[in-house]
Amino acid sequence: MNKSDFFSTWSKLHGGAKIEGVVKIWLEISFVFVRPLAGLRITPNMLTLSGLASAVALWHFANSWLAALFLVLSLFFDGVDGSLAIYSRITSKFGAFTDSFVDRLSEVFWALALYKLGVPAIFVFLALLATFTQEYLRARAGGLGHNEVGLVTICERPVRASLIFIAIITKLIGWDLVEVIAGIWVVMQFFALVQLTISLHKRLTN
Repeated sequence: MNKSDFFSTWSKLHGGAKIEGVVKIWLEISFVFVRPLAGLRITPNMLTLSGLASAVALWHFANSWLAALFLVLSLFFDGVDGSLAIYSRITSKFGAFTDSFVDRLSEVFWALALYKLGVPAIFVFLALLATFTQEYLRARAGGLGHNEVGLVTICERPVRASLIFIAIITKLIGWDLVEVIAGIWVVMQFFALVQLTISLHKRLTN
């Protein structure tokens, strides 16, 4: 599959979403990686499970420098598995469902890593509540025939990963800012939820 076909297939699977900005940059990067992965006969499910394993390892090694590495690996595997499925032409509804489910499960371990770093449980709960509600609304709208990509809010998955990455690094170098960063995540996530709710209301009532 060439890059043009790859982009076209991705767009069709995401409700005709435009490939531009950050989305285009990510697809350019993922296309570079999936070509050799496909050649090695690595499957999307292998990457999906690797992403989950990395998230569990992140939680286990939350108080070490390995945590940063496992977070990056978790985000990478969770992001590139879908691209590999497209490139390998083995996309399926069950695969998409599994990918989405594992993404949410991985984020639980991301949040548990923050808790292990000293973030109050209430912050972890509120952040996950807003995150899961946002993703549920988007998936539900997709089930009703609307574009699942929709609005890109201020706190999408890469942003959440970035906040957790910053929390890990600052904790390891002696700057105890994990509560502040977790609080920022909560505020941004609830604002993102409001953004998405307003956007979906406009689209679903028109």
